Amino acid sequence: MNIRQSRFLFSAGCTVILAGYLMVWLPHESAGLSFIGVEIGEWVKFLPQVQAGQITPGRDLFYLPPITLGLIIALFTSGWPNRQGTTWLMRGLAVLVSLLAFPSIDAIRFEPASEWLLRLLMIGLVIVVALASSVISRLDRRIIWATIVLIALFGCLLPSWTFFAVRPAVVELFRAPVRPGSGVWLNATGHLLILAVAVNILRRKPA
Repeated sequence: MNIRQSRFLFSAGCTVILAGYLMVWLPHESAGLSFIGVEIGEWVKFLPQVQAGQITPGRDLFYLPPITLGLIIALFTSGWPNRQGTTWLMRGLAVLVSLLAFPSIDAIRFEPASEWLLRLLMIGLVIVVALASSVISRLDRRIIWATIVLIALFGCLLPSWTFFAVRPAVVELFRAPVRPGSGVWLNATGHLLILAVAVNILRRKPA
């Protein structure tokens, strides 16, 4: 995989993750019961099994894709010249993407902090990484790409795990089979593309 191919696959991976999060994760024949990635985390909190704490992965993991995507973009720009406008435009994009996980104002006002604080902290992490990119650029690039490998793994596995953990409760509610929507598969695919690029770069770069 040459540099041009790596850049193309990296860009494609980022695009697929974002597109997947804006597409249907939980399909249903009724449009009102179909939920995209932005919505599903908010909807599942009303499931009795989730409210009772019977489902192991927390619903906050549904908000992970924009966080992992923001972190990946911010880290990717860490080696770019700080004086170029494009550098800070991309870092701003990283933060903007992460804001897709921002809780609603009503949730912050009326719900306990346990329902939204973790998401705010994760968004804050993206902001910190984006602002600290000029310092991060001094690190060995292998460390940065190894970090991207871990983030891509988390972004691929954790939201998918959460969906399949919640699915039995949704099946019980709908009394019908529930299949993963295209968003679930696109999210996993996008993260796997970035994972493949990062692993390839780590393999070819000297220690």
